[in-house]
Amino acid sequence: MLLVKQIEMAWDPVSTFLFVPNNEEDYKRLVILLDELTDEIGENENHPLASLMELVGTLIEKYEIENVPELV
Repeated sequence: MLLVKQIEMAWDPVSTFLFVPNNEEDYKRLVILLDELTDEIGENENHPLASLMELVGTLIEKYEIENVPELV
């Protein structure tokens, strides 16, 4: 339970930028975040935010598969 409590304390600020997109506005916010992360991280797989960039990319991809038929 200690880990869950630690996550709970950190989640409020994190949830403002890390979420499952449910609409076009959410999707666009994640795309902006991914662009900023890409500019910062580039190809550096050892960057501390590299896994965040991968996770945001996965959330965007999932939304596109389910909601943007011309990209499938």
